[in-house]
Amino acid sequence: MKKLLQKKNRSRIFSFALILIVWMVITVLKSSGSLTRQISSLLVPIACYIVAAIGLNLNVGVSGELNLGQAGFMSIGGFTAAIVAYILKGTISNGAILLLVAILAGAVMAGLFGWLISIPVLKLQGDYLAIVTLAFGQIIMSILNNLYIGFDSAGLHFAFGTNTLKLLQGGKMIISGPMGVAGNQMISNYTAGILLIIASLFIVYNIIYSRSGRAIMACRDNRIAAETVGIRVSRIKTLAFVVSSALAGAAGALYMMNYSSVAASKFDFNTSILILVYVVLGGLGNMTGTIIATTLLVALPEMLRFLSSYRMLIYAIVLIVIMIVSNNEKTRLVMAEIKVKLFRKKGAQSNV
Repeated sequence: MKKLLQKKNRSRIFSFALILIVWMVITVLKSSGSLTRQISSLLVPIACYIVAAIGLNLNVGVSGELNLGQAGFMSIGGFTAAIVAYILKGTISNGAILLLVAILAGAVMAGLFGWLISIPVLKLQGDYLAIVTLAFGQIIMSILNNLYIGFDSAGLHFAFGTNTLKLLQGGKMIISGPMGVAGNQMISNYTAGILLIIASLFIVYNIIYSRSGRAIMACRDNRIAAETVGIRVSRIKTLAFVVSSALAGAAGALYMMNYSSVAASKFDFNTSILILVYVVLGGLGNMTGTIIATTLLVALPEMLRFLSSYRMLIYAIVLIVIMIVSNNEKTRLVMAEIKVKLFRKKGAQSNV
């Protein structure tokens, strides 16, 4: 039991230490002017995808429910943040506080939708659940593509399908259907992204290593056995689904506040699949691996941009090779042998 607790603590400490080291390195490079414009532009998006992937890993890796609608929750959080930030920009002059309020609003709204969706969705299992969450993501994108929201001195105005809004003088369209959000406030920064990653890790680790986390994993391993010992399976799985949705909403809010204009099509099915790829490649239930895999896979296409049309081909080949290597039985045996040798070496040193 003691060794298990030590392993858990090492995992948490390593995750937080990795994020802090990366933040310090980036800060030093940025202050010295060594950071290129291309790398700087990737910092916030990488942080956003890491947060979304951490949330999805709680849902897929820990709870065992295949969710293909993570991009839908990101869009809910992002568009909610855009509306809240525009309404409050005259009230809150501090950009950091405004960003915090926008992220919290996006997380709460996405979590609320996650709770509503979980009521019918979590009655399903396996492929059926995946298909329903996929359909949910497409529904959200379709709604946002046809949604028009404007704001003037009389308040918020809504229209659906066609833009029939007539705003008073000084009013502005916040969401313009297929055009999405335009003229958005760019108040995100990589420090806010680092803090959001740390907050996400803190929330997820505290759930995993708590009584609720053990109940979630028990439901994942054997639903019937969990029910027989008194675990309320639907309630436990809803907890994981809502937290995952809320983290995706927070990631979407941070992403939205990093660009002046974002269309709903950005959060399509392909984005959900990409986030799932980050989770699978990093390791189901492995938050540190998810952070590393997400960083590499988000940055790689941009780093290969000089190869023009060949970059996505190379990106796909790299993905295939990594998955084959990581899923190779020989590789797993080698890694297991290395762990045994390290354990023996540590035991020998302790005896001395």
